Amino acid sequence: MTRETLVHRWLTLGLQSLLIVGIAAAAFQGQWLTALTTGLILLVTLLPLLAGKKLDVFIPPELEGLAVLFVFASLFLGEVHGYYIRFWWWDLVLHAASGLLLGILGFLLVYVINEKPDLDIDMKPGFVALFAFMFSLGLGALWEIFEFWMDSAFGATMQKSLRDTMHDLIVDALGALAISIFGYVYLKTTEVDSFLERWILRFIESNPRLFGSDE
Repeated sequence: MTRETLVHRWLTLGLQSLLIVGIAAAAFQGQWLTALTTGLILLVTLLPLLAGKKLDVFIPPELEGLAVLFVFASLFLGEVHGYYIRFWWWDLVLHAASGLLLGILGFLLVYVINEKPDLDIDMKPGFVALFAFMFSLGLGALWEIFEFWMDSAFGATMQKSLRDTMHDLIVDALGALAISIFGYVYLKTTEVDSFLERWILRFIESNPRLFGSDE
């Protein structure tokens, strides 16, 4: 196990430990709704690990760690502790991060499909990059719809205004665009060394069955 992998593993465990402490503290103070919400957030942080085991797919620790960090920052710090209100830039940073993470996920999904030997598919780099961009932006739009539904059904204040929603979508698009460009460059040339290239190579090497190899 590399030093980088250990760092991300400890980061994930550290954030999950903080959530457990948050649950205990909220319960001790009788803040049961906060305790329940934090407990649900903890379950969400376990989804990458559970999904990987259920589907027998290796998820790079870097991607898993970033996903847990995003959930911690957006739901626990943002919603439970009010960082969205305390810091005006918190929402924009997290939407940019979500665009990056969802873009990586979309790129990996279509890359697996494109590289499977039993599927006679040969998608051009431009299409793979476009898919990653649209996948990320599409999920970002679904999240905005979810926020609108929560506000309408339960009187929440997840959506501040139409301007706020459009800013979120624009930042989502910029994050997705960055990953799409990285992915396109990776597919067009092998001379560029980037974090995305390292994650893709590790994903391929650790999931040989997805690519028709048992070695």
